[in-house]
Amino acid sequence: MSPDELFDLSHQIHSIIRSFLDEPSQNTLWQDQGERAWADPLVGFSRGGDPLWNSLKETVGPFHWTPKEIFLQAFPDVNASPGDLTVISWVLPQTEPTKADNRRETSFPSHRWARTRTFGEEINNNLKKHVVTALQSMGYEAIAPTLHPGFSWQNSPQYGFSSNWSERHVAYVSGLGTFGLCDGLITPAGKAMRLGSVVSYLQIPPTPRPYSSHTDYCLFFSKGTCRKCISRCPAGAISDAGHDKNKCLEYVFGKAIPYIKTTYGFDGYSCGLCQTGVPCESKIPLK
Repeated sequence: MSPDELFDLSHQIHSIIRSFLDEPSQNTLWQDQGERAWADPLVGFSRGGDPLWNSLKETVGPFHWTPKEIFLQAFPDVNASPGDLTVISWVLPQTEPTKADNRRETSFPSHRWARTRTFGEEINNNLKKHVVTALQSMGYEAIAPTLHPGFSWQNSPQYGFSSNWSERHVAYVSGLGTFGLCDGLITPAGKAMRLGSVVSYLQIPPTPRPYSSHTDYCLFFSKGTCRKCISRCPAGAISDAGHDKNKCLEYVFGKAIPYIKTTYGFDGYSCGLCQTGVPCESKIPLK
């Protein structure tokens, strides 16, 4: 492909994602009110041959897929090399009303936040399917790794409870952000967001990574200041040492999930207090 054709393909993928989210019937928080679940997305690209993919086997765990590994699981008859593949990663920022609601909370997630984490993630999964279908209609094989039957959770020696396709690490490789003290990814749209990705047999230039370290955007790691996410955590799961996943999960399953069921009337999994009411909620705080 020529540079112009590659740019056009990149633009088409951006358009596929944006147009899906601009459709009220697809991206709605309350079916009877039409309020958006997600704000305007950010999109990044990375190549399947990027050396960072192999480094994730050391940092996350040997079980973490490379783009080639998951692509060949889905399409074993396609002779694809890492360089033939592109990873499309996106950020779905929380809306201003959702962030404002959760910012006011101190013990449990707000109603909007709990709905977005639960029903908004269904929208995110539908978006993954939509992107895969659109690419395949254009002649490009594609797979959403987290929707593959082989997607699973395992124990990472360094990070504890971890998946074999980490959307946060995928976004980091794809130029969309770096990690904070609480393990959340700080993106140009902030940390209050969700992530999704698709691997496809196509070639698009990678999004530049405007950072040199995986923690560049965090005030604690870059300047030794902030620590706001520590005081925001109702589980006491964040400290200068980082994020204690076990404490976090104990709080979410033991307290947050029952609270959501009793108070809001649906089965939901969420908290997100460390993603709101902090300097990196909606931006890269260093800027």
